[in-house]
Amino acid sequence: MGVKRSLQTGGIWLGFLANILTVLSTASNYWIRSSGGHSGLWQECKEGICSNIPCQTMLTVTGACMVLAGGCSIVGLMMGLRIRCHEGDLRGKTTSAIFFLGGLLLLIALTGYTAKNAWKDDVFFSWSYFSGWLALPFSILAGFCFLLADMILQSTDAISGFPVCL
Repeated sequence: MGVKRSLQTGGIWLGFLANILTVLSTASNYWIRSSGGHSGLWQECKEGICSNIPCQTMLTVTGACMVLAGGCSIVGLMMGLRIRCHEGDLRGKTTSAIFFLGGLLLLIALTGYTAKNAWKDDVFFSWSYFSGWLALPFSILAGFCFLLADMILQSTDAISGFPVCL
């Protein structure tokens, strides 16, 4: 397996991990813990009873960005699998741009959520929140893998037309 294929395979695995972590982080209710319970993007649980969180602007923006980041991750993963399996003439630049966009959306969501909740007393970030932060480097690294694989493909195409005299 060549370098290009290795980078594409690595990008697919990183994209898969980013996808799993983003979906897990978005769907779970353990973004912050407090003395009375825990809460996520959609529900707040106190003393074992969970209820929907009333509409708050920053939570809405965070939730929307997380859902869009998950969508970008799924689309990027499907495009990466299509590139890897040679089912289309897609270039890796588009796939890497989608993974970078997903990383940017994760960064916006998590930074906004951090700015809103970091100053509260008796509130601790929990595993769902950290899963979102862990998805960020995986998404960016997946984008770089597909970008480098595309650069290798373009350089191979560029020099293939030159006559070589040995």
